[in-house]
Amino acid sequence: MLTRMKSAVANFMGGIMAGSSGSDHSNGSELPMRFPYVRPEFLGLSQDEIECSADHIARPILILKETKRLPWSTGYAEVINAGKSTHNEDQASCEVMIVKKKTGVQSTPNKTSSNKRRSSLPNGEGLQLKESTEVDGITFQYWALFDGHAGAGAAVVASKLLHHHIVEQLQDVVDILKNSAVLPPTCLGEDPETTSANSRTLTRAASLRGAAGAPGSPSTPQTRFFTEKKVPHECLVIGALENAFKEMDLQIERERSAYSISGGCTALIVVYLLGKIYVANAGDSRAIIIRNGEIIPMSSEFTPETERQRLQYLVSPTKEALVHLFLNIFLAYKTIEEDDLKFPLIYGEGKKARVMATIGVTRGLGDHDLKVHDSNIYIKPFLSSVPEVRVYDLLQYEHGADDVLVLATDGLWDVLLNEEVSEAVTNFLACCDPDDPHRYTLAAQDLVMRARGVLKDRGWRISNDRLGSGDDISVYVIPLIHGNKLT
Repeated sequence: MLTRMKSAVANFMGGIMAGSSGSDHSNGSELPMRFPYVRPEFLGLSQDEIECSADHIARPILILKETKRLPWSTGYAEVINAGKSTHNEDQASCEVMIVKKKTGVQSTPNKTSSNKRRSSLPNGEGLQLKESTEVDGITFQYWALFDGHAGAGAAVVASKLLHHHIVEQLQDVVDILKNSAVLPPTCLGEDPETTSANSRTLTRAASLRGAAGAPGSPSTPQTRFFTEKKVPHECLVIGALENAFKEMDLQIERERSAYSISGGCTALIVVYLLGKIYVANAGDSRAIIIRNGEIIPMSSEFTPETERQRLQYLVSPTKEALVHLFLNIFLAYKTIEEDDLKFPLIYGEGKKARVMATIGVTRGLGDHDLKVHDSNIYIKPFLSSVPEVRVYDLLQYEHGADDVLVLATDGLWDVLLNEEVSEAVTNFLACCDPDDPHRYTLAAQDLVMRARGVLKDRGWRISNDRLGSGDDISVYVIPLIHGNKLT
């Protein structure tokens, strides 16, 4: 009983802290917002519809009205929480981007390419662009989910800007991706279907490229040089994605003094580039592939429970110890002060576990002003912006119309297992017309409805009278067969 009471108090204090974290810096409430609160642009909602979607009692499920607004006939659905926050703190974005080589003039090519696309496609129609290596660029598809906490500010900013950082990072290696010979499918000895690496690979590749082309360097042909070093394309992309997350987090940190960017957010993104799907995750959202009824996990959740070992490495029991903070490959230092020992590093168990009784995720973007309640202890040194990246070679398999990639925020996974999601999607799509472009949106809507449940006297309930999700829920259902058609 005492343990449960302590956990309840910790969760309550964490909620208070989360709600006030956005105003830690001076005059925070007087600063302009970086971007206004919105719902995903591709939903095409009016302001009145946005306001109606925020009904915490009815909790209407929003779905994609026009399938041509998203590539690959992607399905999407969302619903607001049952009252824990004023706004829906989930955000989603989907783009088709072109990566072009950087020119000598330092402009903003990423924004230019995006604006050009939007000006020619005002309604998002025709976003199913053919995957190709253009004369001066490479096209990639991008889907993203951001789950905000302590406000929607960081999630909104990330949904507007992260893909531009990805373009900027890929510009450094676009020539290699376009022109180098096809190299081994694995990265650092990982499994060929789902692999992970770090951004040191990107740095190494850049240095190799510079060395090969430098004046006075050996006359060995560049292609042979890279073939000998065996730097896989996917390692370069993984490094670019990791660096893009880091740069997005740094931008939020820089701009929080000029704009009101509340709280933080988890980030789960998918990039389809040159025949491969890259899933990058920082937080507790989840992605799975459903292929011929088989479930292929494409992400891991990063919470105080799953990252207990990493967090424990951060803190030494001695007050004056110099501690290495291993945020993946990024090295930092922190001297443990007496105040740092007031709260246990991990408080609570399971889904209720919190870092210093404050936050329930250990990776994400933002949270630069977040402190332990009633203290001057910042939580950010214990959090990481570095995502885990997994790779799926889409061209290695034949896919049917019912094979999909499901992305969802934790509002779905808190109440539904992978197996339940797989069974629901498989059964639903089997009952749909294979030629119906709305089938994937309807499948996403079905998942959201299953997780939300129906309102009864005792609250929101799902099958077997279990508690439904009271959290924000956002779901993509991405058909894999469309990726095969691009080749």
